[in-house]
Amino acid sequence: MSNNIIISMWSGPRNLSTALMRSFGNRSDVTNVLDEPFYASYLVSTNKDHPMKKEVIQSQLTNIDDVKKNCQVANKGVTYQKHMTHHIIDKDYSWMNELINCFLIRNPKMVVHSFMKSWNDGGFEDIGFQQQYDIYKYVQENINDKPIIIDASKLRNDPKRVLSKFCEIVGLEWDEKMLSWSTGLKDYDGVWAKHWYPSVLNSTSFKPESKKQINLSDNEKTIVDRAMPIYEELYKDSI
Repeated sequence: MSNNIIISMWSGPRNLSTALMRSFGNRSDVTNVLDEPFYASYLVSTNKDHPMKKEVIQSQLTNIDDVKKNCQVANKGVTYQKHMTHHIIDKDYSWMNELINCFLIRNPKMVVHSFMKSWNDGGFEDIGFQQQYDIYKYVQENINDKPIIIDASKLRNDPKRVLSKFCEIVGLEWDEKMLSWSTGLKDYDGVWAKHWYPSVLNSTSFKPESKKQINLSDNEKTIVDRAMPIYEELYKDSI
């Protein structure tokens, strides 16, 4: 099944999504990687004042329908798409029907604490939990009643088990190259990589999670309280 398939990984920010993109990008059969293809269209539609906004808009397609069509193109081999769920502001999800839709989740305490360090003006809608849940329910009800869910903490603590299980479910051969990668920028990285990806640029593998106390502000705690029920529901079915 490793020919002409599209893996679409639905994540929020600060979910280990870039490291997972590195992992898949290192596979021998992955011939195309798309890094947040809806980012520019999202910024144009919402006028959000993100870091490097102008550069992002100039670097990608900005028409949502054009992006959808581009995401449906299957190259020879495996295409891997890293998507931020909050970038999807159009509720017509039917373009996803031919994709292998998977979900990457992370405990919202870790997400919010990490996200606010990079962009402290964010709110609940910016961490993508509700949008991720909406896409998940669409996929579950219309495409696959048991889509693959990866939990970032499980992935960090036992990457070979999680990734080999993923490959088994999807029908891909296990590739040991998924467990490590070289440092630095990759040709598939979005133009925003130097702002958002500093820790990943220095990484070479998944590192076990360290147990540390997370102290949340009142605003962060409010966001976490809204996100936690969604995380807990999806976590129950994570591999």
